[in-house]
Amino acid sequence: MKLGIIGLPNVGKSTLFNSLTKAGAESANYPFCTIDPNVGVVTVPDERLRLLGEMYQSKKVTPAVIEFVDIAGLVKGASKGEGLGNQFLGHIREVDAVVHVVRCFEDSNVVHVDGSIDPVRDIETINLELIFSDLEVLERRLAKVSKAARMDKTCARELALLERLKEHLESGRMARTLSVTDEDELGLMKEFNLLTYKPVIYAANVAEEDLADDGASNPMVAKVRAYAQKENGEQDTACSDVFVVCAQIEQEISELDDDEKAMFLEDLGLKESGLEKLIRASYSLLGLMSFLTAGEDETRAWTIGVGTKAPQAAGKIHSDFERGFIKAEVVNYKDLLEQGSLAAAREKGLVGMEGKDYVVRDGDVILFRFNV
Repeated sequence: MKLGIIGLPNVGKSTLFNSLTKAGAESANYPFCTIDPNVGVVTVPDERLRLLGEMYQSKKVTPAVIEFVDIAGLVKGASKGEGLGNQFLGHIREVDAVVHVVRCFEDSNVVHVDGSIDPVRDIETINLELIFSDLEVLERRLAKVSKAARMDKTCARELALLERLKEHLESGRMARTLSVTDEDELGLMKEFNLLTYKPVIYAANVAEEDLADDGASNPMVAKVRAYAQKENGEQDTACSDVFVVCAQIEQEISELDDDEKAMFLEDLGLKESGLEKLIRASYSLLGLMSFLTAGEDETRAWTIGVGTKAPQAAGKIHSDFERGFIKAEVVNYKDLLEQGSLAAAREKGLVGMEGKDYVVRDGDVILFRFNV
């Protein structure tokens, strides 16, 4: 999973990126501090892996990972090249989802490019640039498909979708809020690779005092949540989410060891770090989960989409596993840990032999049987 961190200059993007990845990206109080995108890979915290690794005395424990891309601050006119905008917009097309950092704190020492704090205005400034960029892409595709539709009637459906999408964007709405249920049209929407179609997580960057109640008493956070709720109201499934974070505090947390981190979070009245909240939000928004493989050589988490069937899950490990799939030996990680071994779990009837139609569940520990 690759997440792109975007936002206006000086809203805390690079500070948040630093804290999430410990990559040490430059962070400064002036626009375009980030020119080339910084990339950092973060392991997904998963207590299940640690416990299974200890049980099997695994030589290697491999968690799932998320790749974060810190994309430079976009400004008004980015779609026309302002502030190196076109270059930055291109980086966003490569990510699976967008983390849109929105400033929800007052600080006279940190300048704002528009001179005042207004989270909804800031969101719409960025969104408008993404819309302009997507409209250029659509115009080129429309010209091509319109010409082809005269000769090939099978292009008519794509043409109709493009025209509907163009009208939707021109009304100032994001492509992700367009109601599309037909499977062929959904496939086309993914193929277009529009910036405004990518799911978004709004990171409401607040001051330390707003963390304890998760931003409930911050009116700026309320505006961001209302904005995301309105976007989701136009769709059958959620296309945006909001999580509250203090980038500065996250940076301090990232410099602590696990014990110090737990104490620090407790002092702040928090149950989890911003990274953990973001990972949970991104997995939920993108419809992802993890199944596990465990043994003496390696215990590992594999990220798949919710609803994935056993053969396709096997294919995440190796294409041969999917091609030659026979059966999946499946046990829930809790049952496995409680019994202490796969053999003991088998004796209790807790291990199932599943076929090609089995839908993998989060936390399944699977041993695949295959033959190629």
